[in-house]
Amino acid sequence: MTRVASFLTVVLVGFLAATLGYLAGGGFRLPAPEAPPGFSGTPASFAEIVAQVNPAVVHVDVIEEGRPPQEGFDDGPLLDLPRRGEGSGFIVDPDGYILTNHHLIPGPARVRVRLADRRELVARRVGSDASTDLALLKVEAHGLPAVRLGDSDRLRVGDWVCAIGNPLEFDHTVTVGVVSSKGRKIFNQSFDSYIQTDAAINPGSSGGPLVNLRGEAVGISAAVSSDAQGIGFAIPSNVARAILVQLREEGRVRRGYLGVQLHELDPDLASMMGLRESRGALVVDVTEGGAAKEAGLRPWDVITGVEGEPVTNGDELVRMISTLRPGRDVQLDLVRDGHPLGVVARLGERTADAVAEPVAVRPAAGSANDGDAVGLVVANLGARARAELGVPPERVGVVIESILGADPGTDLLEEGDLVVEVNRRATPDVAAYRRVLGALPEGESAWLYVYRPQPSGAFLTRVGVHR
Repeated sequence: MTRVASFLTVVLVGFLAATLGYLAGGGFRLPAPEAPPGFSGTPASFAEIVAQVNPAVVHVDVIEEGRPPQEGFDDGPLLDLPRRGEGSGFIVDPDGYILTNHHLIPGPARVRVRLADRRELVARRVGSDASTDLALLKVEAHGLPAVRLGDSDRLRVGDWVCAIGNPLEFDHTVTVGVVSSKGRKIFNQSFDSYIQTDAAINPGSSGGPLVNLRGEAVGISAAVSSDAQGIGFAIPSNVARAILVQLREEGRVRRGYLGVQLHELDPDLASMMGLRESRGALVVDVTEGGAAKEAGLRPWDVITGVEGEPVTNGDELVRMISTLRPGRDVQLDLVRDGHPLGVVARLGERTADAVAEPVAVRPAAGSANDGDAVGLVVANLGARARAELGVPPERVGVVIESILGADPGTDLLEEGDLVVEVNRRATPDVAAYRRVLGALPEGESAWLYVYRPQPSGAFLTRVGVHR
């Protein structure tokens, strides 16, 4: 390398070094991103909050009376051994009332709790509720530290929370994260409204508190996704608050029941019905002998209010009615055929939710015949088919023989279903069904009102019209 080239190299390196030093020293600063209004950054520490809440968190030890015979030993003895489980809970009343999960104590069991001061006490199950996965325990002690229940409705996605529990026998473990989402449904479509969080919730943490920055329990840890990391779920504190009194006084929860089947009222469906907005709970069917039937509710009614409180959607209606006691008269605000209406219904009592076995009936794919304009092959429902399918006399429609279309809306349909209406126009026979479909233009949505004999129920599905 020549002396001139060497000199230029030294000058270039020196220039770069000086420039980097100038930038690092603050001689030239790129503008930093501005924090959004009201953002104060991460909390300096959760130590004070944990110190406040930890004394009220307990370890729950459960020994069930027995369990099914041993699995995996075909030629071995049939044993009925006690099953031991462990979890968490937290004291909600200084007189010894402890909140935990129902799934920890689903049946008769011997229960002991270990307090933060290492005392071990026998606990009895005061009551539990499978629908919300909550249970209430009682120990004979007084003056205990307790956690206050906060207002879970005030939680926002992104709020800081911490979970305290006893995962894998590591007592009083603290994990920190944020509220990832609200209103998640993972088990029960009627009552689930879980808080999702990325604060680690592991086996053994169930029943422990999810705590906000004010040291209040805004959730009860309940479940974790085994398919991913950072996806845990907690029962909102407001759900727990609504049933704690009943668990304490009666040992179980009695819920009001209307006896309706509902469908989400989305903008497309609201437009088809001639409604200005997609707000309320759309009634698809009413149960014979139920409160809604006795009050005169009909399919296509939209429930917009309960006792003067607005109803946004079907989930909200179910939760509102479920908080009311059976036998109570309630005022319902409706919209029927575009006109407001008020009725009074005397609530029945919700029984345990029945789990229907899925019917394994699926159409064959790849047929050269795509069926009618919505991809179906239908037939008139004769007396013999009505008897075989178990269709009650009041249900009139065309029976689906084959599902040949690939429209996403057909995924809900099964052979043997009855198409009762299309876009609110009755289809009692094939001729009427074809007239209704024939009047629909290419590309328009067709809302099918469907009755399924087994398990009995009605629902709506939207399919596209293709000719």
